[in-house]
Amino acid sequence: MWKLYESGVFYDEMLDGSKPKKHYQTFYQQLQSFSEQQLYDKHHAAQSSFLRQGITFTVYGAEGGTERTMPFDFIPIIIPENTWKMIESGMKQRVKALNHFLQDVYHAQDIVKAGIVPKALIENNPYYYQQVVGTNIPLQNHIFLAGIDLIRDENGKYCVLEDNLRNPSGMSYVYQNRYVMRKIYPEFFDDYAIERLEGQLQHLQEALLSHRPINMPVDEEVHAVLLTAGIYNSAYYDHVFLAKHLNIPLVEGRDLVVKENVVYLKTILGLKRVDVIYRRIDDDFLDPVYFREDSMLGVPHLLDAYNKGNVAILNAIGNGVADDKAMYQYVPEMIRFYLKEEPIIDNVKTYLLEDDATREWVLTHLAELVVKNVGASGGYDMLIGPHSTEEERQIFYEKIVESPHQYIAQPTIKLSRAPAFQNGHFYPCHVDLRVFVMSGEDIYVLPGGLSRVALKEGSLVVNSSQGGGGKDTWIVKGVGEHA
Repeated sequence: MWKLYESGVFYDEMLDGSKPKKHYQTFYQQLQSFSEQQLYDKHHAAQSSFLRQGITFTVYGAEGGTERTMPFDFIPIIIPENTWKMIESGMKQRVKALNHFLQDVYHAQDIVKAGIVPKALIENNPYYYQQVVGTNIPLQNHIFLAGIDLIRDENGKYCVLEDNLRNPSGMSYVYQNRYVMRKIYPEFFDDYAIERLEGQLQHLQEALLSHRPINMPVDEEVHAVLLTAGIYNSAYYDHVFLAKHLNIPLVEGRDLVVKENVVYLKTILGLKRVDVIYRRIDDDFLDPVYFREDSMLGVPHLLDAYNKGNVAILNAIGNGVADDKAMYQYVPEMIRFYLKEEPIIDNVKTYLLEDDATREWVLTHLAELVVKNVGASGGYDMLIGPHSTEEERQIFYEKIVESPHQYIAQPTIKLSRAPAFQNGHFYPCHVDLRVFVMSGEDIYVLPGGLSRVALKEGSLVVNSSQGGGGKDTWIVKGVGEHA
């Protein structure tokens, strides 16, 4: 089954040529003991497990129904402990700097005064909300949960591809990937000391409850809820999972009411005060009085309670100004400015297209580059030059000329690949890693994260909405990456 497997010019997570890397050797040997039929049966058992548990996501506008199970591949991404420590340090550093930036741009704007970030890039950003300028928030912490997407290039070097600071999803899949692996493939766990996921959500719960509203007495118990858009939201399973494990009510906007600038939950026993809202709906839909007046998802006058310090909203309102793809280029400078440190993990080189010379160069090299809409996510409104047609490139040419501020360009990175087993054979697929960073009084990184895999052969897009799937991620002790 491995005869046709070729890693090619790409960095392979598991193999050096035809031989397994040191930290994969035990796994590889165990894999050889399975017959083709056993692997086939286990593969189908794993997919069925996801279906039985209702682990799905929604693809809006898809034909033939919107509910799909998350595709799963059983070959894990294994990361040695020493490599993980570097990643962990880099993630803490990055989130600290981004939080400093958010606190700064909604208050003193020192980074603008220093000439590092252009004022126009902030004020013209659709995710910068004047409604919360000057608002004081608990712990001065805007980022309760971040999802930072990492890739490895052709040399195996980690780079940050994207920061997700608004409503990062996928933590539930980290747990379900591990659950399915332990249930269907228990043999692989015997010879590895793997960082456990059990108990890790206690750190998230502690971070959540540490955001005591500014006006709340210190001796009172904090009451939190998770605010969802409802069952038709693409990440609803994620919402249900987290509400259950954080031991907080899962609510919709209609379950909450604001009275005299205080938020209450409607219960059969009457109104119950709410102190912390972990919201999983976008800023524009939070409050129809101050944002989108047609929103049926939010709570009227919620912003009044927030601005007066009577409720914490996590993640904070307005975080989108920091994870905009155009702002991404400035994160290394944020680290230097706020922390006086050099970035531990680099960015991917990025071209901003408002500069005339840069834009002209990009427009003549679209076939070689990746072009992204600065506000889009999920793999939408993106051009992958080497895989595009002339017609697609012409469409993006016109988009860039019309709205250069709305797009950025990056080199086409040779994303690392890892083996996947689908349809009865092994083949290499591109992968990335979403690392979850929890922030409260302390910063904590979930060991491992969500390894996403482009299961469609030859694809560079790992997003589940675009045919991607997931793998378990192991942080292993006592073994290095190289022999």
